Formats: sequence, structure tokens, C-alpha cells
Amino acid sequence: MRATDSISTGKLDWVAVSLYAGILLLGWLNIYAASYDEQTNSSLFVITKLSDLPPQMRQFIFICLSMVIIAGIMIVDMRFYETVAYIIYGVFIVFLILIPFVGKEVGGNKAWLGIGSFGIQPSEFAKFATALALAKLINSPGFKVDSIRNQGVLFALIFLPLGLIILQKDFGTAIVFLSFVLVFYREGMSPFLIIVGLCAAALAVITLLVKNNWYLHGAVSLIGLILVYLSRKKVKRILLVVVGALILSGIIESFDFVVNQVLPVRHKARLNALVNPDYDAMGINWNVTQSKIAIGSGGFMGKGFLEGTQTKFDYVPEQVTDFIFCTIGEEHGWVGSLVTITLFVSLMLRVLFLAERQKNRFARVYGYSVVSILFFHFTVNIGMTIGLFPVIGIPLPFFSHGGSSLWAFTILLFIFLKLDAHRSEVLQRI
Repeated sequence: MRATDSISTGKLDWVAVSLYAGILLLGWLNIYAASYDEQTNSSLFVITKLSDLPPQMRQFIFICLSMVIIAGIMIVDMRFYETVAYIIYGVFIVFLILIPFVGKEVGGNKAWLGIGSFGIQPSEFAKFATALALAKLINSPGFKVDSIRNQGVLFALIFLPLGLIILQKDFGTAIVFLSFVLVFYREGMSPFLIIVGLCAAALAVITLLVKNNWYLHGAVSLIGLILVYLSRKKVKRILLVVVGALILSGIIESFDFVVNQVLPVRHKARLNALVNPDYDAMGINWNVTQSKIAIGSGGFMGKGFLEGTQTKFDYVPEQVTDFIFCTIGEEHGWVGSLVTITLFVSLMLRVLFLAERQKNRFARVYGYSVVSILFFHFTVNIGMTIGLFPVIGIPLPFFSHGGSSLWAFTILLFIFLKLDAHRSEVLQRI
């Protein structure tokens, strides 16, 4: 190994590392607050047998192992990640294929591999594996993202793990893979699919509110006619508008069937809870209702660290994982929530800046993949806690309790920071 391929702390972006560390520390403290029990868990550090460790101690172990992972990533030659990108992708595809046969079920999802109390969730690691594969493919000589044929291959790489994860009944994690479309847009794909996708998501919610589909068809047709008029003499754009309108009309007609016949009962209930806050308040909507109460009760400055009453009395299920953000809102109020959001946004903007300065297409595409995945998790997770998105069970990156999630996000981020640290060497080789 050449000296230039060893750990290069001087070239590592310490701004991004500092933001990562800040989010990690804040998340750990809030895991402690969310699981705090004055009778049995009064200390931040509790030494006991492994099976009885409280959440903050398990997370501390996960964090320590993350440091080992980071060291490993920094030691490995940065060319390794592009060289074996397809192999890494293939390995996790195999894991996803095996899950339905040998996996164990946790929380209604058969998505874990493990022995006894220890397990990992391959679907979390499949995110960075897919990001590597997409980056390698797009970096192929002469590869153009605006080619229909090439787009087909790109979407195949996305939908393969997405489909396998759906078979595990983990719809939340599966949807995350759609965030890669933002990367394709940056690399030259038409915004058509993004616009249609956003319109489709909005229509899906509206369809639950409007019972007569003809009103929706009329609205789509009217907007389509306006866009056709504005696009006169531009045949290609007119065709795109027509195709988009047909797709949206198809979604309107098929949505009821999908909700009633395809989705599991619990996911159907969560959609109903999204549009009707009073729906099953003591059942499927309990988490969101209690989360909003916790956040609202925090006010401007919050109740204080370890002083959250919603938290103390365990009103919010899954508070150390999917609903960890409500702990911030209750104990630290609007100020604490703003600080947390600022840290996440700063990290994403920093990675976006680093990605944009890459001269190597592989590194740039991978960097944008990192931002897209983080943005999706950040937006949807916080949206879940305040009732803006349905509860789909995805963690807040680096913040929620869980080893698989933390390690996967750490790998995702630090592979990119490794590539960025050696960007000057890439330029020399070019």
C-alpha cells in the first residue's frame, strides 16, 4: 500500500466529522432520556450482563463499534470501493434473498439475520451497497443518464433490492430506495419522473380525502390542458404532459385497489390515520397523538433534560427508535428542535458541497446518494413524529437507537468522506 493511500486525517473533512459527532452525541443523550427510569436506570453508564443492558449502553457499544468501522474505512485504499462496488451490491442482494427463508421477524417485519438476541438488518446496508453500484454504473465510460435504455438499467438496480425488501414487509425501508431518483436528476435525467412522483404522492393522499374520483380526473385534465397550451409547438413536452396525465389518472383509479387489496391492514390503517387524526386514537394513531402532545408540551425551551412527563410515563411507544425526535421537542422545546434540525441540515449541505466539488463522477454520484438517503430519512422521520407523514418505521440517521441503522449510515457517510479525502489523487490519475 502506498503512503498516500493510508489514513489521511489532514485531508479528511473535519467539518462533516464534527457534525456527525455532534448528532451522534445528541442522539445518545436523548436515547438515555427516552429510556430513563428513576428506579432502575438512573445512571448514564450501567454495567450489567449483555441481555439486560439499557438502550443507552447498547447504543454506546454500537457507537464504539462505529469508531472501529470508521478506522477500517479510512485504512482501505479508496479505489477499493469502486472496484468491488458490484460485488458488495451482489452480496447484499443475496442476503435479501435469504431473509424470507432464514430471517427472524421483529416488529411485524421479517427483515433480520441473527443468532439469539443479536441481529443485523441487511436492508439497512443495502442502501450504501446500491449507492456504490449506481455510482460505478454511472461512472462507466460514455454512460448517459438521459438515455432511456440506461435509465432502465439504473431503475433495475434500485427496484431489485426494493422489491426484495417489500417481500420482508418492510415498506418503509423499501421506499427509501426511491430517493436515488434525485441523484439521476443531478446527472442529467429529465425532471419528468420526479414531478410525476411528487404529484402521485400528493394525489394518493388527496384520493383518501376525496371520495369522487371524477373530481380528481377533472383537476388532472384541467392542469394538463393548461400545460399543453403553455407547451404549444413543443411536441416532446406535450407528449410528456399527456403521458404524465395518463399515469396520474391511472394512479387515481388504482389507488383504492392498492390500499384495500395489496397493502397490509396496518399500513392501510396508518394511511387513514394520516388524513384523519381522530381515527383509532387509542390504537394505530396512539404513537403520533402522544408524540405531538410531547412535542407541543415542550414549548419554547422545553421541560428540561430527563424531565419529560410523556417520556417518564412511557406514553410514546418506540421512543428510542422511530419517535426519538419527540424527546427533543418535549425536553428541549423549540430551541432544542431547531438545534437538532440545524445539525442535520448542516451535515447534508456540507456533504452536498463536498459532492459538488468532486471531479470524479463516481465520487460525485455516491456523494449525492448519501445526501438523498439522509434527506429522505430526516424528512420522513420528523414528519412522522408530527403527523405530516404516515408512520412507516424508518429511523432518524445517527440518532435513533439501533446498531444496524447506525453502522449502515456511518459506512454510507465515511466511504464518501474517504473518497473526498483523496480527491486530489484522483485528479492526478486523470
